[in-house]
Amino acid sequence: MQDTTRPRWQIVLLLMLIALTFGSNHVSARVAFDHGTSVMLAVVVRSAFTALALLVALKFEGVPLTLPQGLGVKLLATGILLTIQSLCIYSAVSMIPVGLALLTFNTFPFIFALMSWAIEGRRPSNRTLLFMPVALLGLSLALNLYGISAQTDAAVMISGIMLAFAAALAFATVMMVTQRWLIVVDSRVRSLCMMSIIVVLMGGIGLVQDGFTLPHDQTGWIALACVCVLYAIAIISFFVFMPRFGMLDNAAVMNFEPVAALLMGFFILDQAISPMQIVGVFVVLTAMVGFAIQKRT
Repeated sequence: MQDTTRPRWQIVLLLMLIALTFGSNHVSARVAFDHGTSVMLAVVVRSAFTALALLVALKFEGVPLTLPQGLGVKLLATGILLTIQSLCIYSAVSMIPVGLALLTFNTFPFIFALMSWAIEGRRPSNRTLLFMPVALLGLSLALNLYGISAQTDAAVMISGIMLAFAAALAFATVMMVTQRWLIVVDSRVRSLCMMSIIVVLMGGIGLVQDGFTLPHDQTGWIALACVCVLYAIAIISFFVFMPRFGMLDNAAVMNFEPVAALLMGFFILDQAISPMQIVGVFVVLTAMVGFAIQKRT
């Protein structure tokens, strides 16, 4: 059931904070990868940490770990899709600039909106259709799309973009399945099932392929720890709050994630931002304000 009592600006602000946490997670992941951590290890460790945190919380609150009859296959499907998404986006982040990977991945609100329109006949609001492309345009400017593309080999760039787009497609499908069939499941139980499936699948693949490589220094370990904590906060918050607020007309607020990563680079890492990137940030923030003042229909 959607929350119809909370002011619109509070919803957008909360989702922007979740996007900020996701962006911090991906920046931390890139640092961990640069210091020896393998993609498979990062996915397994962060998912196991999230599952453990959820299990402790559910046990503490006395929430029964039961599922409505007939939803087991659908939960398994979402877990597999989320595994694919995790592997693809982290692989993309390890290959190409984080900003470009996140820009490509953040097409998932558009894909989800088209899925909802085609499958359920749920047309996005006019303001959503307006501000979605505005936000994406702002992202391409803020992330200096063409400038960063020249820094990476063309074949690697194409592979990374394809992986990020595959992650977007998988995540949009997870949102669709959740919206259509899994909304009746407690969001924490649902997230616990998804994380557990990721741990089992990725753990098995990693053991078979000997894909677990530990960080080779303290920086890598700290970054991996940050990945665990930030991902747990972000993914739990996303699956708890997004269905309550309405996925279709709110998912595009997550386009703030790459901008958050860019701003963190400026304030924390002292990375320079060009005038064109400042324009892009302004365009994205304008789109976020547009979502914030959107009238309920």
